[in-house]
Amino acid sequence: MSYYPPLISALVTFVLMMVLTLSKEGKMLDIPNERSLHSQPTPRTGGIAIIAGIFSGWVLLIQFWPWWIVLPALGLFVLSLVDDLRSLTAKTRLIGHFAAALLVTLGAGVDWPWLLPVLLFIVWMTNLYNFMDGSDGLAGGMALFGFSFYGIAGLMNGNEGFAMLNFSIGAAALGFLYHNFHPAKVFMGDAGSIPLGFLAAAFGVWGWQQGYWPFWFPLLVFSPFVADTTVTLFNRTRRGEKLTQAHRSHYYQHLVRLGWGHRNTAIAEYLLMFLAGTSALWGMGMDVQSQWLLLVCWGAIYSGLMLWVDRCWRQNEVLKQKFTGGQD
Repeated sequence: MSYYPPLISALVTFVLMMVLTLSKEGKMLDIPNERSLHSQPTPRTGGIAIIAGIFSGWVLLIQFWPWWIVLPALGLFVLSLVDDLRSLTAKTRLIGHFAAALLVTLGAGVDWPWLLPVLLFIVWMTNLYNFMDGSDGLAGGMALFGFSFYGIAGLMNGNEGFAMLNFSIGAAALGFLYHNFHPAKVFMGDAGSIPLGFLAAAFGVWGWQQGYWPFWFPLLVFSPFVADTTVTLFNRTRRGEKLTQAHRSHYYQHLVRLGWGHRNTAIAEYLLMFLAGTSALWGMGMDVQSQWLLLVCWGAIYSGLMLWVDRCWRQNEVLKQKFTGGQD
């Protein structure tokens, strides 16, 4: 099979990003708020270029399209683009997310005992990807690494069509990263992060149903995002915080604010993404007991990293109270 689809996806995204970045008209601006790590209004039109790039490459792969993934992905893109422009209510967004997830569970032929867990997994992945889109190069990097590992796993199982679909998503993310790595000239917005999160879950479920990988494989491949968001949400719930309120308590946000900055935080996360994805590929060939041991080891790694960041953050807060009166 031709390797043109990923090349087209990367090129189209790169060129469109240049146009959207240089254009002075029609920009959707990301205005800094309590959650933001940036201080200047920044265009959030990158998602348009990413989705256009993905589907430009996918045109050559139309015979491999799973319509129960393609149609809801397009629907979520339109819904999220409207949200970027007009700020839809959380209820409206969630209805769309659940509808898209339901189409995947039915289209993939998920057995009924797994229907609810898979449905919730897809909705959670769709949203957590958006939560993690708050630092230069982070969400684009996760797409590059995550979907590339999906593609490698597809090649390992002899399905080049499935592999090229995923490589095209990763390639589009690469075209976006050129403009989004620190200092970012443009953000992807919900129109980019929501469809990417959905695709990460949908292709994860599809690969699992096809027998390409165990059910845990997508979770480990995207674990830098899954672990950060899940633990952050749990901690905020435990503290009684309002979950819909903007915040800066993700671990990646703490790293940026601790002085690592966007660039070093992204590089550290890239290393984590690479190691998680590589170990996931390695783990596919293990026996069941060894696979569980691998997951336990990663649980210990993330626990240790989070405890370290928490400790550094507490020390930073103490010093801030002592020398600056608590001002951020």
